[in-house]
Amino acid sequence: MNNQVEPQHFEFDAIAEADVAKEIALYPPGKQASAVKTLLDIAQRQVGRETGSAWVPRVAMDVVAKRLGVAPIRVYENATFYTMFNAKPIGKYHLQLCTTTPCWLRGSDDIVSACKKISGANFGQTSADGLFTMTEVECLGACVNAPILQINDDYYEDLNAERTEALLNKLKGGEALPPPGSTIGRQASAPITNQTTLLPANGPAE
Repeated sequence: MNNQVEPQHFEFDAIAEADVAKEIALYPPGKQASAVKTLLDIAQRQVGRETGSAWVPRVAMDVVAKRLGVAPIRVYENATFYTMFNAKPIGKYHLQLCTTTPCWLRGSDDIVSACKKISGANFGQTSADGLFTMTEVECLGACVNAPILQINDDYYEDLNAERTEALLNKLKGGEALPPPGSTIGRQASAPITNQTTLLPANGPAE
């Protein structure tokens, strides 16, 4: 998967084009450059649909620049600064692992080890079967349910090594991604011991 070469041509398909036009229309004349991140995301998702690997080749960045009427460097600097954009091909499942303090205190090292064990990859690498790419990321903003593993667009929360391995083994076996959220049944960001405020009139939910 990550051996794909840079394509020589890119244009927005019908699905992407509808989104591009809608997003650019949100900005007043002369301010369309503000849509750069959104158009990069649209391009990345299109490449993902077409190839199974969601990334933004340079030719797609050039198309975004031309569409917004800005110098290509203005697009390159956005695409290489934000970790949600992939400048090279990635696996079908992008494992984005938070290792900052809240997740680390809750056992993110175990999640990292589990991901390495099942994928056979390390940070910055894609597994030999093209299924997984591992990326170390900064805070994912869901600290209360740490440790967190983001797979593609979805958050999987309250993980441990055993649940992480089970999740990735299902993906290796061809199963679809399960519903995102807490892996221990936590309700939103309520305490593990269940809600303590805003309770229904008849008491805590069972």
